[in-house]
Amino acid sequence: MSESSADPDPGHPSAAHMPLTTGALARRLGVAPTTLRSWERRYGIGPAVRAEGRHRRWAPGDVAVLEEMCRLTSSGVPPAEAARVAKGAAGSDPGPAARTHGSSRAAGTLPLGDVRQECRGLARAAVRLDAPAVERQLADAVGQYGVVVAWQEVMVPTLHAVGRKWASSGDRYVEVEHLLSWHVSTALRRRTPPSGPRSDIPPAGPVMLACVPGEQHTLPIEALNAALGELGLPTRMFGAAVPAEALTAAVRRLGPAVVVLWAQARSTANLPLARHIADTRWGVKGARRQPALVLAGPGWSGPPVRGAVRPVSLQDAVEIVAGTYGVHRAGR
Repeated sequence: MSESSADPDPGHPSAAHMPLTTGALARRLGVAPTTLRSWERRYGIGPAVRAEGRHRRWAPGDVAVLEEMCRLTSSGVPPAEAARVAKGAAGSDPGPAARTHGSSRAAGTLPLGDVRQECRGLARAAVRLDAPAVERQLADAVGQYGVVVAWQEVMVPTLHAVGRKWASSGDRYVEVEHLLSWHVSTALRRRTPPSGPRSDIPPAGPVMLACVPGEQHTLPIEALNAALGELGLPTRMFGAAVPAEALTAAVRRLGPAVVVLWAQARSTANLPLARHIADTRWGVKGARRQPALVLAGPGWSGPPVRGAVRPVSLQDAVEIVAGTYGVHRAGR
């Protein structure tokens, strides 16, 4: 009988209690081995014993401390404080200091500045490519604050920080931006209820949301779509780079109450298309209707379009669109 199939020796520690190498522990925690070495050097979180030749071997107690360290830093606790708490009581309640939310100026992996604590935890999880932590923190932010505040005060600052890091580091961190953007989009779509519109609003066409031709940045209008969904308003999302002919055809087919066109850059803002949609009318003679036009995004900072409005923030856009239906967004 081979050793692998033999009955375990009762006096021999099981695999679950065997010390781990740094590489194995890093894979288990979802962090880089260099992160573990950095935490050991900076905060004294290291293995209690070393094997011969100074090779690190992490015992179950060491692993518990690091698991708590990862949990705390993922929730936004600064690493130095997380290390102190984790070493003091691995797996126990971190106490009020470690659970504090709000603004923080503690040093982070990304250039975040003065932001909510949640941004720091989200940034650290994104840099580690810790998808489960990113997903959990985004869901928590949207659930606690609602789409508008979560977008403006958690998602956008973190996305901007990743973008700045990418721009200043020679195309590094591209994978971080892609992972974070995908999970932001997922969190926003999950927030959009699948049920129909509210029964207490007057009958009207839906809100139609689309990026102008050539525009690929969809996250801002995905956030608007989710925020309008929270209010129970009917929406139709068309996404990125919708051809002009398709936009005008959709307007005529849907008869929307509001059309939102997103342009991130001046180079994609299509003024002739905006004017054409603003002038589109449908219905019988004497009772013809036309959509309210919302030009969202920094790309529309040029000449105004008659009859169109330009929101300056997501909250502004939600209030403009909701007002068209006679719905007022309650403050959170």
